[in-house]
Amino acid sequence: MTTELKTRYLRVLEEIEQAAQSAGRQPEQIDLVVVTKGHPAKAIEELFQLGARQVGENRLAEGLEKQIQLSHLADLTWHMIGHVQSRKAADIAGKFSLIHSLDSVKLARRLDRFASQAGITQEVLLQFNTSGEASKFGFNALQGQLFPEMITAIEEILSCTHLRLRGLMTMAPYSPDPEDARPAFSALRRLQDSLAQRFSHTDWSQLSMGMSADFQVAIQEGATLLRIGTAIMGPIKI
Repeated sequence: MTTELKTRYLRVLEEIEQAAQSAGRQPEQIDLVVVTKGHPAKAIEELFQLGARQVGENRLAEGLEKQIQLSHLADLTWHMIGHVQSRKAADIAGKFSLIHSLDSVKLARRLDRFASQAGITQEVLLQFNTSGEASKFGFNALQGQLFPEMITAIEEILSCTHLRLRGLMTMAPYSPDPEDARPAFSALRRLQDSLAQRFSHTDWSQLSMGMSADFQVAIQEGATLLRIGTAIMGPIKI
């Protein structure tokens, strides 16, 4: 095991605990998803030995290959955090415990179809674009407001009997100043509150937000799932 990987992993765990306590939250309310894009399966196995149990992949083919290589790690939970093309729904349904990036009704329909064929219920998060950046995927949600077309889309997604909504995901703008991420995170939290009121029988408890540069701010704004890669894994290897 590399000393650097262990040091970085333990340091991030400590920073998460400190940020949670400073925000008046319990660290146990926050799950760390280690983003392993571009890193070999061996590194994930080393993290597993340190106690990591949740990993996130951005690329479908890379994630599926690593799942095969690490099939002996039965307790490892896989998250798909990258954009998913609807034509790839057949390949992804049932292969990841949680899909963070459901961003269209079309994708929802196809995931539902293939989850039904597989006889499973696929857990998903709705991805929202809370920054207004054209480069970001997700339903438009500036200022955390509900729009009629958004409500219609969510109602249709909720009708998919083989999908289970667990909450929301967003990506903040890239910036050297973590505070620049706060508006995007607070908008997602407001959206969570609005959706919980309008669709009270749905589980909106999970907020996937916060990465290496801004996870402390995300914790302050209510994140329950942190997607941290570089701060733990270091530069991409493959």
